[in-house]
Amino acid sequence: MPALAASAGDLLATRLSLSSLLRPAALLSLAAGAGLALSSSPVRANEKATVREILDGKELYIDDRQAKVKQTAITPQEISTKNSRAQLGFASGAAGRLNRFSQLRLGSTCFLLSKGQVLVSGPQSGCTRSSRLSVRGTNYVLQVDDDGIAELSVLEGSVEVEALRDGTPTGAAPTTVNAGERLRLSPAGVVLALLRLTSGDYGSLINGPLFQGFATPLPAIGSLESYIRSYVPGVSLPSAPVPVPSVPSFGLPRLF
Repeated sequence: MPALAASAGDLLATRLSLSSLLRPAALLSLAAGAGLALSSSPVRANEKATVREILDGKELYIDDRQAKVKQTAITPQEISTKNSRAQLGFASGAAGRLNRFSQLRLGSTCFLLSKGQVLVSGPQSGCTRSSRLSVRGTNYVLQVDDDGIAELSVLEGSVEVEALRDGTPTGAAPTTVNAGERLRLSPAGVVLALLRLTSGDYGSLINGPLFQGFATPLPAIGSLESYIRSYVPGVSLPSAPVPVPSVPSFGLPRLF
């Protein structure tokens, strides 16, 4: 019996020794396979977005639940609109304006736009199912139509576009899209066209739903104003609505 106890003790010690040699990744894999719940790492700063403004009704949703101003979404929650528009504030300091009938999911390194249109102002990277957009503080519009075709319009700054396959880079050389250019991508991430934005293109965007009616300023609006003033004559950004102060009412004395 003592010999058996010693053998059992030796076996347990051997197992503990082997487990200490396993890499953390292997331990995570084993735990996942065993169905164990591990605490997740803290959410990084670029994995959340706060609602700053809602226009045209209240049809803004976080995971299909109606959202309100000042409410925050975190990865991997989905933010969507129906017949409303909204402005989001990312923890990176950038802002995103969602057009009507848009759908955006927060990720660990970028947001995923699956349909609709978003205007991004500031250092916030975006993704489609077949591409990743890396930025360094800029103003761009990303659109994905019902057929999965993506269109990127860089209004100011530059964006590097990297092709993805199943969320992984394909290894193909990235495409740099500079200010004043528009890139069209197929659902598979193939470049369909790289075109210059005309003054008419700028005018259509600036006079459209991503700019008109919002009271919350864009963080990189100064850079966009400077670029448009220098390179897009005849086009100007809309002025933010000026709030009308409420006038206090005073009770008048009754004369009769």
